Amino acid sequence: MIELKNLQKVIDQTPVIDIAALTVHPGEIAAVVGPVGSGRTALLDLLLGRTHPTAGTVRLGDIDPAADKAAFSRQVGVLFAEDSLYKSQSAQANLVFQCRLHGLPKGRADEVLTQVGLADRANTRVEKLGSGLARRLAFGRAILHQPHILILVDPFARCDEASITLLGRLIRQLVEEAVGGPTEAVGGPTNTILILADDDAHLPPLCDIIYTLDKGRISQVINPHDAQHNTLPFKIPVKLEDKVALVNPGDILYAMAQEGRAVLHTHTGSLLTQFTLAELEERLARSGFFRAHRGYLVNLQHVKEVIPYTRNSFTLILDDAVQTEIPLSKSAAGELRELLGY
Repeated sequence: MIELKNLQKVIDQTPVIDIAALTVHPGEIAAVVGPVGSGRTALLDLLLGRTHPTAGTVRLGDIDPAADKAAFSRQVGVLFAEDSLYKSQSAQANLVFQCRLHGLPKGRADEVLTQVGLADRANTRVEKLGSGLARRLAFGRAILHQPHILILVDPFARCDEASITLLGRLIRQLVEEAVGGPTEAVGGPTNTILILADDDAHLPPLCDIIYTLDKGRISQVINPHDAQHNTLPFKIPVKLEDKVALVNPGDILYAMAQEGRAVLHTHTGSLLTQFTLAELEERLARSGFFRAHRGYLVNLQHVKEVIPYTRNSFTLILDDAVQTEIPLSKSAAGELRELLGY
């Protein structure tokens, strides 16, 4: 399992990561998608233990990656954006070297070369391999020690269609075999996979869930197997006098009902939409929004505190400059407690 809780990273007084909760359960393949500037690099550094969180926790299985490097190396496999292979060495030599580092028999290298379709290129130097074949070899190195957890950064980068198909099949196969099969060899089966990518190209057929990262926050959550997800817009359109504004869900603090229509509240102001609150809730269902009260829909990424005033009276405090208070009904308070696990 991969679990992020109340995770924050602040650099030079600027929040670069602010994720209330993200969990990848055993048997799942999840992706976090975001371009340069989305916070993806900062998130990767936290997952790899290169940096410590400012607040909150990162857990890969039972491992704190920043505190236990040895356990991380044993139980987690990482495919980086760059292949970082020894180009003057053969494909087999690259994997045999890694076998020595992990205390594995040399035969494991041959098994992996067969898995990634490079058995006939075992003695070929990496510099002579095409970019797609080199990517396969880098993936093989990541799974060599049979880690419980895999972190894959842009796994299909520089790949041709044949390599994309093969790697996609292997990624899904690793999880399916782990769920249905016995634990084997060094680390056991790979049962949890997290992909970090610039965009969602080739990911919907592969992933169980896809998160969109925007300015360090989760702005959208998509279940690719839900037939409706392609019909739901990523932006919320708001008709103004002379134009249509397209609002990023991640920028919405909360929405409230006003005379039958939903009003969006952001850090920069308010916008009256043409939607009812129920219609807006449907559009934002996969973007981390929660019906806090009959007349309020709140973005959980912007909630920083839950205040119980009485047994039946609760309030949410947002992270905006004025610390907006949103009423939380008793029934919604119970749902939120179960959802976030506090």
